[in-house]
Amino acid sequence: MTAIDTLFQNARLTDGQLVEIAVSGGKIVAVSPSRQSYGAVGDTHDLGRRLVLPGMVEGHIHLDKCFIGDDWKPHRPCTAGFSVRERVKFEKEALAGAKPIAVRAAALIDLCVSQGTAHMRSHVDVDTAVGLRHFEAIAAARQAHREKVSIQIVAFPQSGILTSPGTAALLEDAVRSGADLIGGLDPAGHDGDAAGHLDVVFGIAERHGVGIDIHLHDGGLQGISEIEEIARRTRASGLGGKVAISHAYALGQVATDVAQRTAQQLAESGVAIFTNAPGSHAFPPVLLLRDAGVNVFSGNDNIRDSWWPYGDGDLLERAMMVGYRSGFNTDDQLAAAFDMVTANAARALGLKDYGLTVGGAADFVVLDARHVQEAVVARPKPRDVYKAGRLVARGGVMAT
Repeated sequence: MTAIDTLFQNARLTDGQLVEIAVSGGKIVAVSPSRQSYGAVGDTHDLGRRLVLPGMVEGHIHLDKCFIGDDWKPHRPCTAGFSVRERVKFEKEALAGAKPIAVRAAALIDLCVSQGTAHMRSHVDVDTAVGLRHFEAIAAARQAHREKVSIQIVAFPQSGILTSPGTAALLEDAVRSGADLIGGLDPAGHDGDAAGHLDVVFGIAERHGVGIDIHLHDGGLQGISEIEEIARRTRASGLGGKVAISHAYALGQVATDVAQRTAQQLAESGVAIFTNAPGSHAFPPVLLLRDAGVNVFSGNDNIRDSWWPYGDGDLLERAMMVGYRSGFNTDDQLAAAFDMVTANAARALGLKDYGLTVGGAADFVVLDARHVQEAVVARPKPRDVYKAGRLVARGGVMAT
């Protein structure tokens, strides 16, 4: 008989079924509605019929930028409307006087994990001003916090590629040093040469066998053109399932027939779309994309940094926000919002052992709700957070 490290009893699954979950070696080895016979059992925990959710997946965050764990930094507005270049300038000035990345990243990681986050994808600045310093700091944080959260790193050219000579080589160095994906930023709007920018991004991805996640704020038909070109290049390079476009505001700014045409191309190419339903921005039509077969996922993006002062790392709060701004009301729609911070995000990140199933990693969150719909609208607390079957946080406090 199989020896069990931990047996969790009276666990309520998302379909309402009460089960026991047996964990061994950090993996789920049994999920059963009735008592089973096992070998030696290390610990037994009664979950009191509380809802058990899979560990949540932060699809897009910037661990190197936040001011969590630092002094409050008042937001500095752009001088004339939103400007990526001006925001980057303000950000660099603010970060110059901030606490070390290791301190701030650790504080943000703990905040997110305490809310139920088990996996993250962090975009990390790489440019000629900071070199690989941000990447190296977050790579160290990834290692230091590996027992509570898994972290993917995107080498992100926040200052552009073609307009910042030397950045392309640094991006490739970051990938050689362990970055999981190569990023990009507004190939036309910021760099002024969509083809040249994408040549660099896809070239690095193909040479090193890594994924791609491109920030795309460019709007209207210009943005649509870039989205469709990314889809075309993804098909040509065989990178389907390994490419994401973050933000993709243009999809929420064009006529429905244009969005549907582009959605079909994204689905056929295996390109995922990330949205956090930000502020006053237009954002992609989630259900239109989903119905076309596009994987749409979510995350918090910036949390209390130079870009905006909001956020507490709660992915159920983010799912609620996406649903609220999208006009989601039905149970199916609320479940779709939940999927964006769990199963969909896991698929976008390529997580192979995700979910409350035999063989899956024993990463889960326990809270007081009857189903995922209630979890999204009520965002109940306190929460117990488990990583590899081990309690890592309870009631918003990290376990010791």
